[in-house]
Amino acid sequence: MPDKNSNWALVLHGGAGAVAGRDYAETEAHLAELASLCRERLAADGKALDVVEFAVAELESCGLYVAGRGSAPNSAGHVELDASIMDGATREAGAVAALQDFANPVCVARGVMEKTPHVMLAGTGAVEFAREHAFEEIEDPSSYYTLPVGVTSDDVSDIAHGTVGAVAMDTTGGLAAATSTGGTFGKLHGRIGDTPLIGPGTWADDHIAVSCTGIGEHIIRAGGASSIAFRYKSGVSLDDAVQEMLDEVKRLGGDAGVIAVTRAGEIAMPYNSEGMKRASVSSASDLKVLTFAED
Repeated sequence: MPDKNSNWALVLHGGAGAVAGRDYAETEAHLAELASLCRERLAADGKALDVVEFAVAELESCGLYVAGRGSAPNSAGHVELDASIMDGATREAGAVAALQDFANPVCVARGVMEKTPHVMLAGTGAVEFAREHAFEEIEDPSSYYTLPVGVTSDDVSDIAHGTVGAVAMDTTGGLAAATSTGGTFGKLHGRIGDTPLIGPGTWADDHIAVSCTGIGEHIIRAGGASSIAFRYKSGVSLDDAVQEMLDEVKRLGGDAGVIAVTRAGEIAMPYNSEGMKRASVSSASDLKVLTFAED
């Protein structure tokens, strides 16, 4: 086990689907409160894996983002949820895809990681697993889901998108990442983007933890989170490694955002969309909460 030190770091995102001119004060206040709770856990020697699961579960449950409660029906009229989680110290990972009507897909994803020999379960298999292990099921889906902050009814037919995620380094130097989404609004039945895919959507190893958000098809084709990790491990700076992946997404016609933290305590949260709801805090830096570019 790595030696304990006093350093820790956290980054959260609420999706790169923010639209210029809309008011995100409510999500910024929520991210600030949540980051403060996570800061307390990390400063008290909480494990990175536990903290990212807690953070993403809170982001799913609140209904403010395009994940969990804030998800919208697909083309077949029902909500399909995707999530993944990864522990950098062990490289263990879990994911669910096209999961219907469970409150916290990220918790089910961790269950897949810890209770099965698999990395991902999808569709009815994911539902059966979640029921077998008594994860919280939504009793009345018709009244549970809600439009998130900054999303209008017009966006539902315009393939609006969003994701939530968390990356953390704990006081042992351990790294972890987690990501969750309801996918693009109006997506085809069975569509799966980058979020539940270990590699494109979520990655954590001994050096870096990364969570992506944006148009999943383009993120997958650009290599996503693990491509950033491999660049970083090869000696490319964190900022350059992230920017190279974002540039490739843009070249392919998409937009995206990234949050990352390294074992050295470096933090990155850039994007090439109009905005990205985001927050960061560490043992060496104050809490920062933003949606659009810094003034």
